[in-house]
Amino acid sequence: MPRTDSEGHGPVRYGPPIPDDGLPVLPELSDVLAEAATRAVSEPVGGGPALLDAACGYWERRGLAAGPERAVAAPGAPALLLALTFAIGGDVLVPRPCAAWWAPYARLLGRPVFHVATPAESGGVPDPYALLETVRRVRAEGGDPRLLVLSVADDPTATVAPPEALHETVEAAQGEGLHLVSDETWRDTLHAPHDTVLLSPAEMLPDRVTVVTDLAGALLPPGWPAAVARFPAGERGDGLHARVLDVLTALGARVAGPVAAAATYALTEPQPVSQRLSAAVRLHARVAAAAHAAVVAAGALARPPHAGRHLYADLGPLRPALTAHGVGDAQELEDFLAARLGMPAPGGHRFGDELGALRVRLSTGPLLGGTDTERAECLSSPSPLELPHVHRALIHLKSVFDDLRDDAQRGEPPR
Repeated sequence: MPRTDSEGHGPVRYGPPIPDDGLPVLPELSDVLAEAATRAVSEPVGGGPALLDAACGYWERRGLAAGPERAVAAPGAPALLLALTFAIGGDVLVPRPCAAWWAPYARLLGRPVFHVATPAESGGVPDPYALLETVRRVRAEGGDPRLLVLSVADDPTATVAPPEALHETVEAAQGEGLHLVSDETWRDTLHAPHDTVLLSPAEMLPDRVTVVTDLAGALLPPGWPAAVARFPAGERGDGLHARVLDVLTALGARVAGPVAAAATYALTEPQPVSQRLSAAVRLHARVAAAAHAAVVAAGALARPPHAGRHLYADLGPLRPALTAHGVGDAQELEDFLAARLGMPAPGGHRFGDELGALRVRLSTGPLLGGTDTERAECLSSPSPLELPHVHRALIHLKSVFDDLRDDAQRGEPPR
């Protein structure tokens, strides 16, 4: 069973960050951070009482009860996943594609990583039959699969797995004795929250799921690293919690004091934070829908985005035109689109997809303008797509893809 290893293609130190919202920092968050910056006391490893209480309240409001003894905070979700991967041991299973930061931490520890195909309707959660077959093959070849990382609201595909599909996968994982890490970074960014049902695997399999949430997904700027994890109840969860704290202690992985104060404030979801989140989600949903329409109209394939600030496009149907431009794989597509669009466009190989597949993640943040004034205007406008700077950005995106469509239809050399 071949592992999914780095192809050694492209800048080896380049790992695309999670898509940020491209918006000015909320003033109330800045005030909390600034006030806490005068304190010299360090935040404890794993998070202080105020931060952990706030995290538990956040989960409680989402139907995931937990006490502080089952919670841990760290300076970003990668530190948590590194600690969890070390603590759980064994081989790691992830969906294909998956968030760019999942697999490198397992490889850093020398743990094999196996990608599992996802169903056609959504990403983030492996197909249950593909999961069972992968586990069987890995074990037949002497492997030891123990950990499955998944995400109901997914980066990179921006889809939300339906509850019935998630339930089948969770049942398959339970039957194979796997521990699940549920990355719920994007759960609060549903584009149509009243029409989209999102269930956490922790609701279905409470004794074998650890929930990880990077607060940069919805609540904090990406430059203020903080994340929280919720562990299962019981002896197994207690042991895992202790081992993760040991790893974080060895790494000195503390949330910076001022950031911890801002995270505590954000996790309590006061009105300014809730209003900003709602406004930002509405804005990115509109821009993502417009970008999706432009990409699909040009002949590319993309699932409609339902969460987050991005979409995942397959330009395979435009391969003849791209070949004429010297684009034959995802790295070359990344370079080509980044230059044409003037914005990052990480290729699918960054997310565990095949290098030869012409897939790319496009983010909505760069389409909101080049200054804080322009981006703030997007938040307050009833028609953000009609703002001149957003309109120009979307027209430029559309023109780049339309040119590829026209070249592919004519079968002529590119202009």
